[in-house]
Amino acid sequence: MKLIVGLGNPGRGYASNRHNIGFMCLNYFAKTQGIRLDKKQGKARTGAGEVAGDKAILARPQTYMNLSGESVSRLVKKFDINLNDLVVIHDDLDLPLGKIRIRHGGSSGGHKGIDSIISLLDSQDFSRLRIGIGRPTSGPAQISEADIISYVLSDFTPEEKRTVTGVIPRVSEAILCLLTEGLSSAMNKYN
Repeated sequence: MKLIVGLGNPGRGYASNRHNIGFMCLNYFAKTQGIRLDKKQGKARTGAGEVAGDKAILARPQTYMNLSGESVSRLVKKFDINLNDLVVIHDDLDLPLGKIRIRHGGSSGGHKGIDSIISLLDSQDFSRLRIGIGRPTSGPAQISEADIISYVLSDFTPEEKRTVTGVIPRVSEAILCLLTEGLSSAMNKYN
């Protein structure tokens, strides 16, 4: 069984935030697969179905981003998920807007949601599908942690939304490629 998790923050106020691109991508993927995220379990909104011939659980943690590991670890235990069958979709400040990067394992890169997942699973050994949101641009001074928080919790601009609208279906294709053709093929096609 596969567990595919989109990261974000619950609530309407966060729905269009840059930090919620994981939720946006998972929602689109769920719709294309005919899976409704209509259950509450493991501190997440979940839906079950078949994806590319395998049983799959799709999940949007409802713990807020920085505590995502609470939900993911519960779901991994509940469904006895092998970490090789876990895919986490999330935003990445270090990638240009709309760029996709797929990798397996490695550090969190400073992403607090991934930090939480790694900490509570006690492992880095799962796949990540990262979607670039770019970094805030300001004057020549160093960008502060407060600037980063404000940026990730702000909505995409209308121009950025056009890019995001185009990348969301590509993320869906990348998930299917990862599940059907494997990590190397997905990385070659989408990185």
